[in-house]
Amino acid sequence: MTQVRGIRRIVAGSTQYDGAGVKLVRVVGHADVQEFDPFLLLDAFDSIDPVEYIKGFPWHPHRGIETVTYLIHGDIEHGDSLGNSGRIVDGACQWMTAGSGILHQEMPQAAPRLLGTQLWINLPRKDKMTAPQYRDLQPEAIPRVQEEGCTVGVLSGHYGDVAGATQGDYVETLYLDVTMRSEAQWRLQTDPEATVFAYVIAGAGRLGDGEGPPIGGHRAALMTPGSTFLARSAAEGMRFLLLAARPLREPVAWGGPIVMNTPDELRQARAELQAGTFIRSAAGE
Repeated sequence: MTQVRGIRRIVAGSTQYDGAGVKLVRVVGHADVQEFDPFLLLDAFDSIDPVEYIKGFPWHPHRGIETVTYLIHGDIEHGDSLGNSGRIVDGACQWMTAGSGILHQEMPQAAPRLLGTQLWINLPRKDKMTAPQYRDLQPEAIPRVQEEGCTVGVLSGHYGDVAGATQGDYVETLYLDVTMRSEAQWRLQTDPEATVFAYVIAGAGRLGDGEGPPIGGHRAALMTPGSTFLARSAAEGMRFLLLAARPLREPVAWGGPIVMNTPDELRQARAELQAGTFIRSAAGE
């Protein structure tokens, strides 16, 4: 029997300053770990004033997670301790597996608008110390499916017969960018065991089985269990990101940019940072 997911919780997040002083909205964070498992964090950026973001995110470490930066508008220069460097531009996505440890920086450049998100996905205990890597997903690598009333961008996972730009090597993740025209309806069969949430970027609409007031932009809706996700856009249309993945149900020890399973593992990571041994060799030593 088909069960349409309802809304369990609506999250507005809070304005914060991160990095060297970047203004952002932390939509999902520390307090939401259990409910949003395996998703740890969602930061949203939306600014037309470069002063709010130009200081960027200078060199900093990560371990035990994946970070997914999706840029709808803007220009971000990046580099990391693997020797990679490049730019994230309009419609591009950087999917980085921090694994055993990586140092990187992300420096937004002045642009007419910076609009995008960064998602953190927890790595399973068995994969926490995997070799770091990243995928540079250019706009042309992300399929865009045109349907009646909507367009669906498939960053990861599968949408019908369409494979996304990546699949998620460690946590199979469905990541869709859905743009709905005025007063349209969109329905998707979802894994009943998956955590599912949507982040509304622009416009407004109703999500799930309820008839409550429309959800506006810059809000996230965590969905209840079910087998079907339903969205209905308001007169102005709606654009949202849909995320789905099965929870890990593992202990989380989170300290800044490092997410492990135990406090001892966190202390070890900090000690390695101080000792200069945080970055492992290619052989994993």
